[in-house]
Amino acid sequence: MTFVWLDGAVCAQDEARISPADRGFTLGDGLFETMRAVDGQIVNLPRHMARLEAGGKVLDLPLPTADTVRDAAQSLLTVCGLDDAVLRLSVARGQGPRGLLPPTHAHPTVLLTAVPGAFSVSHVKVVTSRLIRRDEQSPLSYIKSLNYLPGILARQEAQRAGAQDALLLNTQGRVAESTISNLLVATQNGVVTPPVADGALAGTARQILLERNLVREATLSPADLHEARGVWLVNSLSLRVVQMLDGKELPEDAPTTSLLERGLRQTE
Repeated sequence: MTFVWLDGAVCAQDEARISPADRGFTLGDGLFETMRAVDGQIVNLPRHMARLEAGGKVLDLPLPTADTVRDAAQSLLTVCGLDDAVLRLSVARGQGPRGLLPPTHAHPTVLLTAVPGAFSVSHVKVVTSRLIRRDEQSPLSYIKSLNYLPGILARQEAQRAGAQDALLLNTQGRVAESTISNLLVATQNGVVTPPVADGALAGTARQILLERNLVREATLSPADLHEARGVWLVNSLSLRVVQMLDGKELPEDAPTTSLLERGLRQTE
């Protein structure tokens, strides 16, 4: 049996109920965080909560506290019999009347799910999306919104091309990120990642690598990737080596892959 944590209590997934009037369902009005648990504890919870809170300010959305999320995770992991897991925290605005404006006093729906999982390293083929651009001027480019349709369209585009992910450019044609990961590129001047100002989400794994001086921020063009010594996609759950971009093979910088992996695993 599969269990979830919903609005304060663990219940069987088949018994979980969310209102048809919930704005998370009708409008995608809400936020989410994908996190890892190791030995029953959430990895980098303060970083995830800081990003969630930043998104909450943008949407004017009430949020659960870090203590609530931590306690919910421990309860859910215990019931599920999991020590190492992938957790997804979803916070929707809750029920509301028809129309775009949210209710004055919202009562958010908070859902936490858990599945077995651990940090992984793999190789992927990537294409540059021709359908989707990241709008670096939009406040939505800085938050993890429940409305993920641009990413879905780009991922479908990648699948049709026989690739596992899609690279997203911004409105100026600069590299931003992939559908679910930040981008890392080994250049002549070290490993760099696109800045948030270019449309990159402030990923937690990305931030860790920046703080440890393993990468630095720099604006990147598509041509920079084809001239790179190595290209990677990184998020809280994985480090993926890009072995092919738009049908062209890329070199693999194995020593840097190992360095990045060690830097990310040190957070466990």
